[in-house]
Amino acid sequence: MDVGLILSGNDDLTWDQWRHSIALAERLQFSTLYLSDHYFIRQQRESLEPFLAFVLAATESERIRFGSLVSPVTFRRPVEVGRMAAQIDVLSNHRFLLGVGAGWVEAEHVAYGLPYPPTAERMDRLDEAIRLMRSLWQPGPSEFAGTFYQLNGADCQPKPGGNRVPIMIGGTGERRTLRIVAEQADEWNAGNLTVDQFAAKVAILHEHCEAVGRDPAEIAISLTSFGFVGPTPEVVDEVTRTFIAQFESESPDDLQQFRTNALERGLISGSRDEVVDYLGKMAELGVQEVGFRHYLFDSDEVPEYIAAEIMPVVADF
Repeated sequence: MDVGLILSGNDDLTWDQWRHSIALAERLQFSTLYLSDHYFIRQQRESLEPFLAFVLAATESERIRFGSLVSPVTFRRPVEVGRMAAQIDVLSNHRFLLGVGAGWVEAEHVAYGLPYPPTAERMDRLDEAIRLMRSLWQPGPSEFAGTFYQLNGADCQPKPGGNRVPIMIGGTGERRTLRIVAEQADEWNAGNLTVDQFAAKVAILHEHCEAVGRDPAEIAISLTSFGFVGPTPEVVDEVTRTFIAQFESESPDDLQQFRTNALERGLISGSRDEVVDYLGKMAELGVQEVGFRHYLFDSDEVPEYIAAEIMPVVADF
């Protein structure tokens, strides 16, 4: 199992911290460096534009792959995303992973004046956007006549390596999301699921793959962890408080009880052995990479702990 590092670009991440994180991920030999794509979730803070940040990652790293986790198709026209993805692929010598999703935070759309269609339409747009980008990356001019998007002889140059950029789809919706994963994804990313919940999602994905005539082995599987790990109890508490400030409406009195409850929501918590045991079970279900969220941008302690204590053990999974 590979191990990646995830940063939230909308939580006061500065350019200097992002540049440092690129070097950190390279130094500690994480497999992938992910950046979330949100204007904001609960509070409006400094927010980096991911596709500008990816240019920096392309030029200031040599080994790691990197990408969006994930970019809502409601934010940008797919022709723009497809052009940027192709050029970042070339700039990085084919290390860019394009993560896409349907979008889910209505408030950020409202604040920035972006349409936020009903779920069914957002899923239709996700499906169509991927098809358009695949067409855009093929040799020669592209024609595409969709319900929402069109191409009329667009010849996107430069083309990405092999005329494709790997596409990762994030989400666990059983009827539409996993169907689109089965039809179109190079990689599927799931987040915050218990072992039993994840096993059920994998079974449904396999059903969709059978229905569309695709081998599930063609789809890489990665796992997002909004978990609580660190070298000392004090650091784990700080990570927990940061998570709560970003995602929870109330601050609990007992952080340990909060983490215990979080286990039932599929968040990773506990000792190294407990974390490794959970990841081993996920590996048996097909997970090939786990991405740990990096909360404390001004400290390297948690990434160094993961690289030293967890990464070497799970490498054999």
